[in-house]
Amino acid sequence: MARLVHQPREDQEFDFILGMAPGAVLGYFVGTWPKAVEACRTMDVLVGEVAQEYEARLTVVRTDMTRCPEATRRHEVTGAPTVVIVRAGLAVASHSGPMAREELKAFLDAHV
Repeated sequence: MARLVHQPREDQEFDFILGMAPGAVLGYFVGTWPKAVEACRTMDVLVGEVAQEYEARLTVVRTDMTRCPEATRRHEVTGAPTVVIVRAGLAVASHSGPMAREELKAFLDAHV
C-alpha cells in the first residue's frame, strides 16, 4: 500500500484524518473475512496507484471495517471492498464491490 494512503487504527483516528483533509477524501473500506480479503487485495493495488495519481486533489484512507465500526456504520458501508467519497464529513458517493482501474478512475473523476 502506498505511503500516501492513511490507515487508521480506530474510529477517532479516522475522524481526525477526515477533519484534517484539505478537500475530498476517498474512504476505502476493507474487510477481514475470507471472501472480502481476496477482493480487497486486488483493490489495494489500484487504490495505491490512485492515491499517487490524485494526491493533489484527494486524501485516501484505507479503513478496516472491524477496527473502525463507527466510521463504517456512519458511512453506511455494508460490504467490502467499498469506496466512499467524503466531503466535509458527509458521504457524497459510494460504490460497493471490486472495481477495475478504469471504473475507479471514472468514479473519482465524476465525484472529486
